[in-house]
Amino acid sequence: MKQTVLITGASRGIGRASARLFAQAGYQVAINYHKSKQAAFDLVQELTAQGYTAMAVQADVSKRSEVFEMVDKVLLSYKQIDILICNAGIANYGLFTDFTEEDWHSIFAVNVDGIFHTCQAVLPGMIHRKSGKIITASSIWGISGASCEAAYSASKAAVIGMTQALAKELGPSGICVNCVAPGATQTDMIAGFDAESLEAFRLDTPLERMGKPEDIAQTYLFLASPAADFITGQVLSPNGGYLI
Repeated sequence: MKQTVLITGASRGIGRASARLFAQAGYQVAINYHKSKQAAFDLVQELTAQGYTAMAVQADVSKRSEVFEMVDKVLLSYKQIDILICNAGIANYGLFTDFTEEDWHSIFAVNVDGIFHTCQAVLPGMIHRKSGKIITASSIWGISGASCEAAYSASKAAVIGMTQALAKELGPSGICVNCVAPGATQTDMIAGFDAESLEAFRLDTPLERMGKPEDIAQTYLFLASPAADFITGQVLSPNGGYLI
């Protein structure tokens, strides 16, 4: 029986690359999207045309009711969810003193509350089966903090704390919980940075390149695989050596 992976924020960027990689690895893939409906359904069409099994499911992960409806739809089609990848996230760049209360709460609603809702929706089945893997998405800025990204850094640090706590709590149920903290990766999230800033970041990276979505997807796939069955509560940071 094929295993099922639910990937949030999978219509573009790292999530999209991950959906392709997991499909190629033999998983049934549930592709969550919020607003990018056409991109999600185009990806499903691409994967099914290649003989893979995939479906698109809409949900704003910051909305608890939508998350639970999404999980119910996946379970209706695929019976169980073996791997959960909490990949959806947003960023906000600016001076801390300019942040509004709404800015602060909105980024936590997606980056932290979204993981809370999704894990609570998926965990009953995993606990019942005493198996499963959860992978959360943090950032190098969740480890070290970044100037002008206080809200984002704080939210991603919270993800690490939640991951480690869940690993301890869910270990006796046979569930592994790990975190991936990427460095700067070529996605829409860094589109707002100018060329000079991106070049400076590249030069400060020992491997002298930005990350590709596929680099992060490969890390997700490793943590989901049997090769990582004795790994839990860890933070893997594919960042080209930027943060050592």
